Amino acid sequence: MKKSSQILGQPIISILDGTEIGKVKSLVINPDKGAIDFLTIEHEDWQVSVKAIPFKKVIGIGAYAVTVDSDRAVIDLNEIPIANQLVNKKIKIIATKVMTRKGELLGEVKEYYVDDETGNLLGLVLQIHEQEVVMSSEFVLTYGKDIIIIQEEAASHFLNSAEQLIQLESEEASELHHEADQVENGELNLFKEKQVQLLKGKKVKADILNHDGDVIIAAGTILTAEDVVRAQNAGAGVVVELSMNVEE
Repeated sequence: MKKSSQILGQPIISILDGTEIGKVKSLVINPDKGAIDFLTIEHEDWQVSVKAIPFKKVIGIGAYAVTVDSDRAVIDLNEIPIANQLVNKKIKIIATKVMTRKGELLGEVKEYYVDDETGNLLGLVLQIHEQEVVMSSEFVLTYGKDIIIIQEEAASHFLNSAEQLIQLESEEASELHHEADQVENGELNLFKEKQVQLLKGKKVKADILNHDGDVIIAAGTILTAEDVVRAQNAGAGVVVELSMNVEE
């Protein structure tokens, strides 16, 4: 996770030849995605056209530099209409006022945090009266040129520091992984249940061995659900062997 200020002004280094392509001039925000799509480049030889690097071409953002594979990552924004449209929207975020969906003006943005792997906006640092708070970007409804619109309930979820935002993002990532594991396990269990239904009641034509060479299902056995589960527990290869050696 990086502050925008930790990216702006950084030299952009080509890994292929170790040369400096230029410096990060600005971050081009895609308001619909809530992410940085491009980094524009400041270079003394490029005064007429706007050169940029798609964020997906960034290899890393370190303490010293932004790295890319080579200068082939550089594009001319004038040649890509969608990219040029994003630049012309001028979504700057910093110093933009923050208002709830019902029209309550809360303050303005002092800084924002970016996922340096994906470019997604993770959170905003808001100046509210004399206090600075951190807000997760999940509460943002609209990134506008003049106003950022947020959900009313955001105020009850303000954080005191970036560390809390990191912890929040970590917890959300863990939850997503957990949900993905549950889905994967559910699909696996469904697949195994189908195997049981398919093989149950069939007659085994040859001894089925586990990986240690032990017979776990003897030839002539009329398969039960327990027999099929025993084969599944012995490994996928054993189940394949079983399915090839059964008859009605």
